[in-house]
Amino acid sequence: MQAQAKTKFKKTPIGEIPEDWEVVRLKDVLLILRNGLTARQNKEGVGYPITRIETIAMERIDPSKVGFVENVSPKDLEKYRLYPGDILFSHINSLTHIGKTAIYEGKPNPLLHGMNLLLLRPDSKKIKPWYLLWLLKLYRERGIFKNIAKKAVNQASINQTELGKLKIPLPPLPEQKKITEILRTVDEAIEKTDGAIERTERLKKGLMQRLLTRGIKHERFKKTELGEIPEEWRVVRLGEIAQKIKTGPFGSQLRKSELTDRGIKVYTQDNVLRRDFSLGNIYISPEKFKQLKSMEVKPGDILLTIRGTVGKAIVVPEGVEKGIIHTNLAIIRVNPEILWPEYLERIINDSKIIPWQINAARSSTTLPALYAGTIKRLKLPLPPLSEQKQIAEILSTVDRKLELLRQRREKLERVKRGLMKDLLTGRKRVLVTTEKHK
Repeated sequence: MQAQAKTKFKKTPIGEIPEDWEVVRLKDVLLILRNGLTARQNKEGVGYPITRIETIAMERIDPSKVGFVENVSPKDLEKYRLYPGDILFSHINSLTHIGKTAIYEGKPNPLLHGMNLLLLRPDSKKIKPWYLLWLLKLYRERGIFKNIAKKAVNQASINQTELGKLKIPLPPLPEQKKITEILRTVDEAIEKTDGAIERTERLKKGLMQRLLTRGIKHERFKKTELGEIPEEWRVVRLGEIAQKIKTGPFGSQLRKSELTDRGIKVYTQDNVLRRDFSLGNIYISPEKFKQLKSMEVKPGDILLTIRGTVGKAIVVPEGVEKGIIHTNLAIIRVNPEILWPEYLERIINDSKIIPWQINAARSSTTLPALYAGTIKRLKLPLPPLSEQKQIAEILSTVDRKLELLRQRREKLERVKRGLMKDLLTGRKRVLVTTEKHK
């Protein structure tokens, strides 16, 4: 049997839903709604695994974040043991995390239900566990649980009685099943993409550790103040090979009253940390730019964060808008025939060589800061130029792959959110077929 081509809707206390759907209270489709076992937990792995709030922090059962309990009676073991399809609900948490859910799929086995998470055991004759999980996720995304939670300092809570009264839309079971299949298919694609991201990040980490200290195809190494490096490499101070190292203007050079909403752009730490040169709306006049022209940003420069979040770098790409650096940045301009900018960026961001020197040398004031003299004294390993380019290109290739994977994940998440919104409210109906029984 096919679903109707055009759905008719009816008005209900939770809004318009398809005519053949019901509105029910959450407790009416559950076999169990309760808190967990109150027992002293240990982290030594002694006894039975038991859930904690942290167990579902990422909205999945995380076996590495369970507690353990000893001397559990057979009665409590039977009462508090989780079964596949059980849903855990975070009802005591910060307001940001209130209403997080996870479904138990049988691992670890056994797993006991602990305090501070509610157990929702669906009645499978009325509601599919995965359908209910998706619906609860949609409610959380819409802020419904924040609205019904009681707020306290740094914490919120939802009374299980109030949760049980929550009204939900209930499609026929065959439609619930189909909705679940569609959403789980997208979720599985997200999980596969997460796995690919994790593997690629491990690959990048291994490549960084090897390439930035061992180089490419070297067999002979020497000991230096920076550790073992290939014999062909040198250790140099940044100030010896940089054409220019310039920190941003002091407050007296760039007063707030001199900033405008148009003119010459002022690049800030945000551009570096978010790796986006289009961000920002701070400008100075052309007249002020003439006074601060030594701080002009040019393609190939490395911008380094020197206050607050210290020691993050980015190479300025071609085609950026004309501008200068703000107080919280420094410009490092190098001769690309000696030091490849992208290699220097990698040494700063992806190795331990520069960060430990920065941490040892930076200002110890309340707001840490780097100064031009400190930057000039930073030491780095210097391979031949051709090898610098190879190292930078290998790592950039891995980064491009990571970026594509992350974009794919974001797209899948958008698709999932859209499907949840449409399918769980009946805005879009799924094609349902049923077998005819004799």
